Amino acid sequence: MSWFPGITAPLAAWLFALLVPLVVFYFLKLQRPRLEIPSLALWRSVIEDQRVNSPFQKFKRNLLLLLQAAVLCLLALAAMQPFIRGGAERATYLPILIDCSASMAATDADGRTRLDLAKSEVRTIIDNLLPDQRVTLVAVSDSAQRLTEFTNNRRVLLDALTSVTVDDVPSRPEEGLQLAQALARTFDIGSVRFYSDGNLPVRPDPNGKPMAVVDFDLPFELQFHKLPAAAANIGITAFNARKAGPDRWDVFVRIEGSGVAQTAANVELLANDVPVGRAESVVLEAGQSQRLVFRYDGADAASLEVRLRPDGADSLATDNVAFLELPVSRPLSVYCPADLVSFRHSLEVLGDIELLPQGEVEPQRATYDLVITDNAQDMHLDAPTVLTVGVIPEELQRLVRIETGLAEIVDWKRDSGLLQHVLFSDVDITDLPTSEPNVGDGDFESLGYEILAHGSAGPLVLQRRNGPRLSFHVLFHTDKSTLPYRVGFPVLISNVVALAREQANLSDVRGTTTGILPPLAVKAEQPYRVTGPGGFSVSPTSDADGLLKGIAARTVGSYMVADGNDVVERVGASLLDATETSLLGVDEIHFRELSVAANTTPATMDRPLWPWLALSAFAVLLGEWWLFLRRPGGVPV
Repeated sequence: MSWFPGITAPLAAWLFALLVPLVVFYFLKLQRPRLEIPSLALWRSVIEDQRVNSPFQKFKRNLLLLLQAAVLCLLALAAMQPFIRGGAERATYLPILIDCSASMAATDADGRTRLDLAKSEVRTIIDNLLPDQRVTLVAVSDSAQRLTEFTNNRRVLLDALTSVTVDDVPSRPEEGLQLAQALARTFDIGSVRFYSDGNLPVRPDPNGKPMAVVDFDLPFELQFHKLPAAAANIGITAFNARKAGPDRWDVFVRIEGSGVAQTAANVELLANDVPVGRAESVVLEAGQSQRLVFRYDGADAASLEVRLRPDGADSLATDNVAFLELPVSRPLSVYCPADLVSFRHSLEVLGDIELLPQGEVEPQRATYDLVITDNAQDMHLDAPTVLTVGVIPEELQRLVRIETGLAEIVDWKRDSGLLQHVLFSDVDITDLPTSEPNVGDGDFESLGYEILAHGSAGPLVLQRRNGPRLSFHVLFHTDKSTLPYRVGFPVLISNVVALAREQANLSDVRGTTTGILPPLAVKAEQPYRVTGPGGFSVSPTSDADGLLKGIAARTVGSYMVADGNDVVERVGASLLDATETSLLGVDEIHFRELSVAANTTPATMDRPLWPWLALSAFAVLLGEWWLFLRRPGGVPV
């Protein structure tokens, strides 16, 4: 900070020139009183009076002139709009980014949230704006929202600041920085202020310590103002269930504490608002976590909820509850034609599977969980997971063809969910899938296909995800290979069944995080109404694939999808993010080319002096009025 004041409007200094006519007026104002005298001898004193009563002598004795000159000088200084320089660089256009992620709701020992502290500092900036300064407010969470245009209207800025609330989502500061970068193309932006608790996405540095990294090139100066740390916290960071039997689920809950102090809590599981088993007690040292396992027995769909009741102070409440929707417990519905004997034999030995068709005249169902077929017509069956053998999809027939010859598998993706623990090194194939001339891997990828296994002349196994549907295509027919006689074949069938269970949410169900709800399968091209906590309500229309996509879930709670008055889907969104629960605040942000250190002290702003100067002028004017008009007897001029 510099104690030498700055001037906003130096051209207003011409007002000091008004002192000249003021003084001239007093020079010309000299008047002598008319007196009757008894003798001419008194003229000698009159002559002496003329010598002494010069204009400068009159100026020295006139208090009224001095007071009016002081008022004029103070008003001229106020018009020049001087200010005390703050510690930060003065900016005409200043974007202020305010972190609104979940951790900003964490409280300290006095019950103040991090967002309250940020608002207090920003309010000070707004109150001390100079006439030529403009500010725009931007709320940043997992997205960025510009709340105001560049303005110095205090009422508009303060109303926008009051409307800022916390979103129950992690922070993505690059969203706000990209918005500021876009504004810099129009306005002369030299610096940007970012108010945050430092709870940002991190990754370990070479020493294993957490480091905040933002993939962004800074085109301006970033002032990172870190807010004081909150108190201790304990919360839920994971919630999922795994099927352990026909009517049994193992429910897993992870509890994590912040790195401030020891924390403790009781954890309770509820199914459809009814407690399941006994509550568990958890005591965590600073920065530790613990995994709890609950057992839930039931074949019907259920809404699970885990509640955490802290034993003592807890600075963040949004991570004390989590939701999970269990589907109906049922066997996996698998369609496999009767002539695929090797596949049906491998499927029959797997448990909890309904293998269809069971007879020659059994009608086809409307939907299946898994379709395994060598018939192109069966690809139109409704199923979230499909495996074809010896069938080339229609859109790929111009890229690859089947020739007669001996093929071998050259390479395959061993980390693929379908091919895990499957060995193809000793498999012989009499079909020879061959790529057309000038066709490369990129041609398949442009159509949405991923090559899982390569042959000597072209791709052998492909994968494609189209919306909620996951399809695998073995381009050669397994009956024309030695694959069914290898150990890897039942492993392959087991892998595709496991993937189908996941696709149908029959084996492993995970809690939904806040932010955006996952795609919801409903009827195609039909309007629905989605309601949630805090009065949230939207009316989206499903797409041609029967999916509702992009529904925001920015608050922890239960969201319901209704078709008219009927609830067709229920999704519980909860904050299952270890970073937010840990309340970890970094002291430095690493960008592509530089790092920005946090400033933990409140920013000192430019402070205007003109209100005090104007108030002083009014006080002097009021004193003059009282001395010369209101005071008994007044003061002689």
